[in-house]
Amino acid sequence: MKTVNKNKLFTASCIALIVTAMTFAIRAGILSQLGTEFRLTDTELGYVNSMAFWGFPLATIVGGLLYNGIGAKKLMYLAFFCHLVGLVMTIFAGGFLGLLISTFLIGFANGSVEAACNPLISEMYHDNQTTMLNKFHVWFPGGIVIGALASKFMTGMDMGWQLQIALMIIPTVIYGALVFAQSFPDNKNVETSTATNAKSLLTPLFFFIAICMTLTATAELGTQQWIEKLLGNAGASPMLILAMVTGLMAIGRYFAGPVVHKLNPIGVLLGSSVIATIGIVMMSQATGPMVYVSAILFAIGVMYFWPTMIGFVGEYLPKTGALGMSLVGGVGMLATGMWQPVIGGWLDAERAKALANGVHAEAADLAAGQATLDNLAVFPAILILLFGILFFFRKKIEEGSVNPAY
Repeated sequence: MKTVNKNKLFTASCIALIVTAMTFAIRAGILSQLGTEFRLTDTELGYVNSMAFWGFPLATIVGGLLYNGIGAKKLMYLAFFCHLVGLVMTIFAGGFLGLLISTFLIGFANGSVEAACNPLISEMYHDNQTTMLNKFHVWFPGGIVIGALASKFMTGMDMGWQLQIALMIIPTVIYGALVFAQSFPDNKNVETSTATNAKSLLTPLFFFIAICMTLTATAELGTQQWIEKLLGNAGASPMLILAMVTGLMAIGRYFAGPVVHKLNPIGVLLGSSVIATIGIVMMSQATGPMVYVSAILFAIGVMYFWPTMIGFVGEYLPKTGALGMSLVGGVGMLATGMWQPVIGGWLDAERAKALANGVHAEAADLAAGQATLDNLAVFPAILILLFGILFFFRKKIEEGSVNPAY
């Protein structure tokens, strides 16, 4: 009879999520170096970024469909293999095409981690899912803090971008060793089949929350991924801002239980949208120390978006199972990937406009970043309306004045 060590599996899951987050943070930190070395425009860098966000949803779709059949262990094997190959290929990339392929593989690995670990943790801690999922998701912002500080330190020491990528191989090997050494639980807590999961997706509520996820993910990840380009000339350190923002997010997620319990998930999402909008608008106007103040508001606004959206599906659409959790995360990453070249295009266009008006290069970069942030503020602003509608709808259901069959 096999023995399942929940603590070691949870640790392996957290380290795998740290790798996922480090790929995100270090990629954000080396964008300028990649652009200089390979002579890429911001639009082309946007396409490189988008590969990670395209690989992620493909992996969550595949993983969500296969999870009931093959389980978490094989998905974690896949994640480890793709992380290792993707990181090595990035180090030896010879140009734009090599960066596209290697970044896609890393994104696929990241999606495989989410597709495996969310339902795995739900199974292992079946009676304490919400708390443990929040503790797991602490390590996405936590990993970004690690990656952002590492990138800033290594860049400051004139260490090339290849060494920064190589750094991530260390935690990859650690989580791989843990995964290969452990027995995984059977899917004994899976209450529905994949066919039932798929059928349960065909509801207005799932489609509505999927649309909202495209906006929450882009508001959070789209802004963070371009932080160096958006705030590089605003009189503050972009990597320190990224570390500060994600550090606050990690703390907020660790103590999310009482907040969610008091406000309910929809109330949390509505309040988060308001604060995120204010934070991004302030960042678009701030320079110097005020950038840090506005970034704190942004962090408070986006910190609960991702885990609360996943938790919403688990709580309100439980029959969608692992497939529902995987797909809603995949939809968010897919949308973020689609917006990456657009964000890069905004930066290119606004910079060109400023330069044409006689503004010197550094001021043009600042103007481009501020104008792009104004555009990004539209995403959480739309969410205020959508989550407001959802808040009203759920309130009516709880009052019994609306048919709860949705």
